[in-house]
Amino acid sequence: MSISSKWFLWFTGIGIYVMFLGGIFYYNLFKWTFDQKLKQETLDMVHLYAPTLVRGLNRDQSVISINELDTITRIANDRRVAALVYLNKYGEVRWFKDPSKITESFDEFSKEVTLPTDAIAKAWQTKSPVILPVPNLPLYDIAIPLSYEGRALGILDLQVSRETALNVINSAMTKYAVGAVGVLLLLGVPLYFFLHRWVLIPLFNLREAVESVSFKNFELKFPARADEIGDVAEALKQFLFKVKGEMSTVRVRESQRGLSEARWWQSILVAVVPKSYRAIVVDEDNSVLYTNFQIPVVSGIPGIEDKSSKSASKPHLLDVIDTQQQEVLRLIGIALDRPNQVVEADTVFRSEPCHVKAIHLEEEGELRRTLVLFEPKNPRIALNQ
Repeated sequence: MSISSKWFLWFTGIGIYVMFLGGIFYYNLFKWTFDQKLKQETLDMVHLYAPTLVRGLNRDQSVISINELDTITRIANDRRVAALVYLNKYGEVRWFKDPSKITESFDEFSKEVTLPTDAIAKAWQTKSPVILPVPNLPLYDIAIPLSYEGRALGILDLQVSRETALNVINSAMTKYAVGAVGVLLLLGVPLYFFLHRWVLIPLFNLREAVESVSFKNFELKFPARADEIGDVAEALKQFLFKVKGEMSTVRVRESQRGLSEARWWQSILVAVVPKSYRAIVVDEDNSVLYTNFQIPVVSGIPGIEDKSSKSASKPHLLDVIDTQQQEVLRLIGIALDRPNQVVEADTVFRSEPCHVKAIHLEEEGELRRTLVLFEPKNPRIALNQ
């Protein structure tokens, strides 16, 4: 996955996470604010009309006055009020939307009409307003005692709808979500521009520069930069410089080692192998490293006649041994399977019967070499040749 894709997923995930946490915070804040506002407005409305209700209750507990009826009607017609019950100090229903319930006792009324909470009882006991949420409904049950000189004259119970508050909360949350997405975009666009301009494009250029590095000069063509990407490019340049130096050293060492090994084999074969013997030394790839007789193949090593251009590769064993000499090839295969052991057989080499010996020299971590010796059965003929 590309850096830009990872950045987009990470930025989007963080943005959604922050928006979610912010949404929870603001939802609860809006809920508390607008619910408190709804409760306070309801209490203020009742307190505004309370003097009229108190005067009516103080004048006559049994019959509601015209002013009280007008006030109660105004309160009941408020769009936030879902239901209203007006009781006197004896617990009798003074006003209800169903006129047949008026003058009923509270006990009779509560049997016929289900009250959502016990707010009325708590308000009567505490002599102070009680606000309780209605379970499973967007309502508050608000019971407010009506008192005069410390004496409770009656109680007003309102079921206030929270739908208006919920609509305001939902509207506020919608605006919050739109604003949060807008802020996320306002932050994301410049940040992505910065990422693309100062990170991704330089990385693409660095990749192209690395891909265009030639193994001839190991030169990284990338402009200098005073940032972390420039530091990486400079480190790559230093690395390529070291690789170039190491490869030059390795080539020199390989060349010197090849010449040294060729001289070593020449010395060994001259000192140990009789002149009538023919010897061939091959590496692990069966490329000929040294022979004590001339062959018309270019190798650039002692003992092999140079008859072509200097760029020719080392001759292969099959260039020296006829492929028809299956016995020799079989013997070399056996020697490879039995390292450091001499295996021998009779064969014909260059139309001359001879006894061949082969040994595969192998040491752990060292180069592998195979020595093949051809001992002519007629030494006199071999000496004449």
